Amino acid sequence: MKIKFLFLGFSALAFTACKTPLNVAEVHPEKNISISKDLPDAPDFKSIIEPYKQELEGKMNKKISYTSVDLNKTGDNSNLGNLLADYTFEGADEWAKRNGIPGGVDCAVINIGGIRTTIGKGDIFTKSIYEVMPFENEVLIVKLKGSDLKGLFDYYLTTQKNNPVSHLYIETENGMTVKELVNGKEVETNRDYYIATSDYLALGGDNMAFFATGKMISTGIKLRDLFLEKFQAHPQIVAPSDIRLNFKNKKNKTNE
Repeated sequence: MKIKFLFLGFSALAFTACKTPLNVAEVHPEKNISISKDLPDAPDFKSIIEPYKQELEGKMNKKISYTSVDLNKTGDNSNLGNLLADYTFEGADEWAKRNGIPGGVDCAVINIGGIRTTIGKGDIFTKSIYEVMPFENEVLIVKLKGSDLKGLFDYYLTTQKNNPVSHLYIETENGMTVKELVNGKEVETNRDYYIATSDYLALGGDNMAFFATGKMISTGIKLRDLFLEKFQAHPQIVAPSDIRLNFKNKKNKTNE
């Protein structure tokens, strides 16, 4: 009996020795601070960022061009869409001729959804271009066989979408493409064509899967930087008014 009690005593002592003491942290309640527009500025922080804020606002509010008409993205041949497609073509064409593609690019395709807003009549500022193109998309050139351009024309036939183009003319009627022109000429199936576009579309964005059959060439040019450069180079914008996408008997008019 004594041995039993002695065993229980040693067991209790061992349990007590191995048990880690429980330490309760001291809790200090603090006042919750609601973040809202009424929260006062921290004077020190505001004084630090103020010079940078003024510099940024100065750059963003710099006038770079002027337009006598509203530049919009409405309809199948919007003046802003076609203008930016032309700028994409010009930038890619200049780069191509400097980098081993003597004939330059043949055409350009961009997407209307990537143009995030419009530009109203009057002065155009740096911030206007950032609002129009807030993304960091790059200009890519895709080399395609003429026979593979059928995928591009079929895309426009099927979607009837107003994704802007440059140096292309696409006419559809009664479920068929009746004209497919690059630089005013019919496509030569065995010829190589170079198409300027964005990395987003080249990688299949907006369901443009036809680009996957081509060879992609990186230019390193950011679309927004290119547009800024082009607007600065044209103090007075002349908006294009030509027809490039001619979807005859189209039931649902695009209105993006």
